[in-house]
Amino acid sequence: MALCVTLLCSLVASLLGGLYLLGAFRRRRPNEPPLDKGLIPWLGYALDFRKDSSEFLKRMQRKHGDIFTVLIGGYYFTFVMDPFCFGAIMKESRSKLDFEKFASELVLRVFGYKTIEVSHKIIQLSSTKHLMGDGLVVMTQAMMENLQKLMLYQMNSGEGERTWQEDSLFNYCYNIIFRAGYLALYGSESHQGACNKEKANEHDRVHSDELFYEFRKYDRLFPRLAYAMLPPKDKIEAERLKRLFWSMLSVKKSRQKDNISGWVSDQEQSLAENGVPEYMRDRFMFVLLWASQGNTGPAAFWLLFYLMKHPEAMKAVKEEVDKVSRESGQEVKQGSPPINITRDMLNQMPVLNSALEETLRLAAAPILIRAVLQDMTLKMSNGTEYTLRKGDRVALFPHASVQMDPEIHPEPHQFKYDRFLNPDGTKKIFYKNGKKLKYFNMPWGAGISICPGRFFATNEMKLFVFLLLTYYDLELLNGEEEIPPIDISRWGFGTMQPVRDVRFRYRLRF
Repeated sequence: MALCVTLLCSLVASLLGGLYLLGAFRRRRPNEPPLDKGLIPWLGYALDFRKDSSEFLKRMQRKHGDIFTVLIGGYYFTFVMDPFCFGAIMKESRSKLDFEKFASELVLRVFGYKTIEVSHKIIQLSSTKHLMGDGLVVMTQAMMENLQKLMLYQMNSGEGERTWQEDSLFNYCYNIIFRAGYLALYGSESHQGACNKEKANEHDRVHSDELFYEFRKYDRLFPRLAYAMLPPKDKIEAERLKRLFWSMLSVKKSRQKDNISGWVSDQEQSLAENGVPEYMRDRFMFVLLWASQGNTGPAAFWLLFYLMKHPEAMKAVKEEVDKVSRESGQEVKQGSPPINITRDMLNQMPVLNSALEETLRLAAAPILIRAVLQDMTLKMSNGTEYTLRKGDRVALFPHASVQMDPEIHPEPHQFKYDRFLNPDGTKKIFYKNGKKLKYFNMPWGAGISICPGRFFATNEMKLFVFLLLTYYDLELLNGEEEIPPIDISRWGFGTMQPVRDVRFRYRLRF
């Protein structure tokens, strides 16, 4: 009898413990945000969130207001949709809100890299040195030269005639920017003498194209890999691709390259000095590749697509490109040397800046997540205070809460190339409820987790568009082309991608 009672008590205790872990006993405490656990224990709203994160969060906002806590795959996420609260969250100390724990888990799952305590500091220091200020001048020059290597080499061959060439726009943009960025950051084939230079350049073109082909395979798996939802066959493929990139980007192979960027070499050296083994540094190289090149190509696709869809926008950007070229003293014509586009020239382009920012408003959709390390209070713009519970996660989705808010951005689904400019060309100020907004567009994130390479990424895209519009005429094959739907599985991971490509054609202008 005593044994039966013991077994029964153990069973009940196990059952209660399981229910606790599944979230069955979670209750909303006083002053906490509205709690919505869904109907499925532990999973909660994981399936709804995974199916279409944006629509799910809009539905929860309509149901609960600008702050709510939902259960997603065993974790409680408090989503804050009030943009006037973003500053308090972004500025909160790491002793209360921390993004590194979640980021470390994701990087380990997706890239096989185990972070160390100083990983984020190493990235920040190297990015400040090499992707901002004077370092950005050097990197902009390297990116321009590699774009020219990929885009203009046919001009001096028999292939450079003024005949229309057709291609798929998304693949073209992603391919060119990825490859040029890779060569600028990770270095190029070593060569000696002018005779060997063109052979080295051709090797770079072939090698970078092969790398992009494999990268796209991994990129397609990325969302499901991040959610740990890959089927067995795709898991095997993901592991194969990871090992391939660990090898192709390895420290040993990188040291054989010419012109490897300080951004890459400094970080690798710092990790080595902090005791990170070489095999793990090889994996870090893959992290840097995806972080630096996973979003700029897709964003450039949307920018060019919108420009070709809106002739008035294309005309305004082309005029600005030609004006900046003339003012730099460079006349681009047949037989002239390639144009030298500097960082200062790119900084004199408010129209292109606005068109790019508008593109990112429409297409960039990161989810910003912080782990709540201790109970804390968050004050909303209406004065209501809510308690965030230790162990939960707080999240922002600016695409829905800011970038597509019609009060902040009238006709938010429309592309307006000059949306971010006043009539006199100065930057526009945005308001909500009559109050000035600091966070009106957040494609790069914000706070301590803001993209450290955002200035270089911006210059990559602007250089690409500058060169294209300088040397080529381009147009959509179908003048009535509809905007392709987005791949909703990629909500939360940066720039959205289209579910189908768009055909276009281009030819040399002279």
